[in-house]
Amino acid sequence: MAKTFKGRPVVAGKIDKGDAVVSHFGVNTLASFQKSALKKTSEVICSDQNNPDLFEKNLTKKVVCLPKTIGSTTGGMVLYTVCALGIAPAAMLFSETIDSLAAAGVILSEVWTDNTIVAVDGLGQEFLDYVKDGMKITVNEDGVVSVDNN
Repeated sequence: MAKTFKGRPVVAGKIDKGDAVVSHFGVNTLASFQKSALKKTSEVICSDQNNPDLFEKNLTKKVVCLPKTIGSTTGGMVLYTVCALGIAPAAMLFSETIDSLAAAGVILSEVWTDNTIVAVDGLGQEFLDYVKDGMKITVNEDGVVSVDNN
């Protein structure tokens, strides 16, 4: 059975049954993605040891569920870089309002690369409390997110 949440599409897109990876902490994009981006690896393995929910997990093509991003002002460029390298998450789903740096990264990626990070914000704390790693998530272009708990 699926539970549905409604958010605001920041970068609209369709994801069909993506795998959730969940952080209950703010995600530091620089600490999480930069190591993989600098090494130009084939996938992003989260390198932020201060995030116990994501540390050492594969984020490439996953649906990253998070409250917000935190950290360096380079965060948007890091998102753009992993998108340009083709190793970005499929989506970032924010329980809170997206911050300007993450918004810049996902929007510039959509405009300047052949890849897109679908981004929806304002999904609420209930969303973040409900979703668990490995759950299948469907995202519609209108910001409706369905989480399948089977």
